[in-house]
Amino acid sequence: MSEFTINEMKEMQKILQEKYKDKWEGISAEVGQNKLLWMVGEIGEVIDIVKKHSGLKASQDEDLRKDLIEELADVLMYYNDVLLCYDISSEELKSAYVNKFEKNMKRW
Repeated sequence: MSEFTINEMKEMQKILQEKYKDKWEGISAEVGQNKLLWMVGEIGEVIDIVKKHSGLKASQDEDLRKDLIEELADVLMYYNDVLLCYDISSEELKSAYVNKFEKNMKRW
């Protein structure tokens, strides 16, 4: 199975956004804040699963694990909406990630 890339996720989000353009707010820098807030809400749902059931149970119980992964997918969907809103390319993200990684490797 091949790796799932950021570009693939972004393309899928574009398709969803196009399909629901009459129901959802669009993709633009002006609505980026809203997408971030929705993403934080989804992160809260991930936290609720782990907090309520423990991380161990959430990772091992088949039904809880399914719910956990589904909520993480929701987080990624909004994350990709944010990337689209601010027109952040995978190359820009990779560069920033590598730079941050290198900085953190020297930090402590």
